[in-house]
Amino acid sequence: MGPLMDGDMPAVVAVKGVAAIQQALQTMPLAPGVYRMIGERGEVLYVGKARILKRRVTSYTQFGKLPERLRRMVSETVTMEIVTTHTEAEALLLEANYIKRMKPRFNILLRDDKSYPWIMMTDADLFPQVTKHRGRPAKGASYWGPFASAWAVNQTLNLIQRVFLLRSCSDSVFASRTRPCLLFQIKRCSAPCVERIGQEDYAHLVEQARAFLSGQRTGIRDELVREMEAAAESLEFERAATIRDRIRGFASMQDSSVINPASLEDADVVAIRQAAGHCCIQVFFIRGGGNNGNRAFFPAHAKDEDAADILTAFLAQFYDDKPPPPQILLNHEIAESELVADALSIRRGKKVEILVPKRGEKKAVVDHAETNAREALERKLAESTAQARLLDGMADLFGLDTPPKRIEIYDNSHIMGSNAYGVMVVAGPEGFERRAYRKFSIRGPVTPGDDFAMMREVLERRFSRALRDRQEQVNPGDWPDVVLIDGGAGQYSAVRAVLDGLGVTDVTLVAIAKGPDRDAGREWFHVADRPPFQLPPRDPVLYYLQRLRDEAHRFAITTHRAGRSKALVKSELDEIPGVGAARKRALLNQFGSARGVKQAGLAELEATSGINRETARIVYGHFHPGWSGE
Repeated sequence: MGPLMDGDMPAVVAVKGVAAIQQALQTMPLAPGVYRMIGERGEVLYVGKARILKRRVTSYTQFGKLPERLRRMVSETVTMEIVTTHTEAEALLLEANYIKRMKPRFNILLRDDKSYPWIMMTDADLFPQVTKHRGRPAKGASYWGPFASAWAVNQTLNLIQRVFLLRSCSDSVFASRTRPCLLFQIKRCSAPCVERIGQEDYAHLVEQARAFLSGQRTGIRDELVREMEAAAESLEFERAATIRDRIRGFASMQDSSVINPASLEDADVVAIRQAAGHCCIQVFFIRGGGNNGNRAFFPAHAKDEDAADILTAFLAQFYDDKPPPPQILLNHEIAESELVADALSIRRGKKVEILVPKRGEKKAVVDHAETNAREALERKLAESTAQARLLDGMADLFGLDTPPKRIEIYDNSHIMGSNAYGVMVVAGPEGFERRAYRKFSIRGPVTPGDDFAMMREVLERRFSRALRDRQEQVNPGDWPDVVLIDGGAGQYSAVRAVLDGLGVTDVTLVAIAKGPDRDAGREWFHVADRPPFQLPPRDPVLYYLQRLRDEAHRFAITTHRAGRSKALVKSELDEIPGVGAARKRALLNQFGSARGVKQAGLAELEATSGINRETARIVYGHFHPGWSGE
């Protein structure tokens, strides 16, 4: 890289950045650790790790030899922070954790804020439950996974029900059943709730299911075949038919995987594909010899980053909050393979191998993942190109200087003012940004059905906070270019008054009103300094604006329904002082429902596990107001 030229960046700014780094170097140790470049507003610009901190950071002072991206980073640096570690592998893990939490804009960033579902089986119950689980593992349960999606885990759970007939109901439902549910009728459960199966036989099913989920599939199938043949020889034809149906379900489970290599037991297959300055990383989850699904990731990175650096950053960040498998298969070599393997081994607590297969079955699996990555990237690039054209058209339509980078769409949902919610949906060059969606529970007081007042409250809460963040220079990318609302001239005037009152003048406000007979395609648009207008029925921008409005409407209805359902399932037990979640669960497990608790005698309440004598008297007194306590 040549010397800094006129038109690059001001030399004074560059000198200040280098001076800040040199100041930090004076006390920087010759030890492994993590360093952070800090900007003028206190934001983290970049996080890096090093085997010897002082030597690595010194390279940033050779400004003329740095690539353009790093020169911009150094020029914005005003101070540095470091954390030392015992080893470089520990530094790599800490670096990945910092990057995921702080999201520095000069790092390669993995956009992955979703939790992954697991299959959970309870250990302590006499009749263990098998179900789907997200979040932190709970004590007293076994887990298998992760699965790439809810669809993948649901498919496996459905098939496990067909083969092993284990219960999926909650403990409270299990305790309150008096007759078999529909799952028993369709041969998806053995109905232990009403003793249609004994504890010993159910334990045998549990043992088989555990073995199957752990990869011992061939042995389980052979065992079922032997049980079926033995039942047929004993003239127990109904039992033999039931086992036959279980074997069929077992076969469909084995055949349901797209890739299911015999040589892989527990592994992740990771393949990268690059094109036009973008990349896609495809991950296949192989657990217990079966395919638990796959997901595509599109990390944010500079256009000139090479595949080795992207993969290294991806692996460290991807496994920051989940245990890695014993094997990771890649389609591309990475520069620090041994270091990454050591770091992931620390994360797992056991050895982790990173392999780049060159031939055989494993190579075929990696090639299949790379093909998926290529196809996903091609779809993403096509969608981005189409999205760019739509945003250009939107800029022309509403007189914007540049295509909008952030569009916020607002809507309300309620039933006669009850369970009222407002929502914000966000869209931009990458499509809908679901991580930025927000819900607003309407606090009021609001007259039932007053949509104008609800929208005013939502916009006031949203922009009051956005203005504070803007003044403090926090999250500058969260300021919208366009605000789109569902409504006509009245809604437009109400929202315009809110924005004017807050001093928000640099946001384009658009109201989209349904046409006659609420006919899609005949919408009227309301904007400033222009009479209401319509677009041609086949205009692509019209379709795009309709899609934005409909997404906000969908999210609003979904949010309202979830809030209403939550309100409907509130139990009368919630109103009893001193009865929290744990005691409520103990009462429901014992008596099945709030009605059962209400009908229970004082002695029965006192005999309930987890309920002391004082709490039992409070509960009994709540349901019997005339009781004197004697």
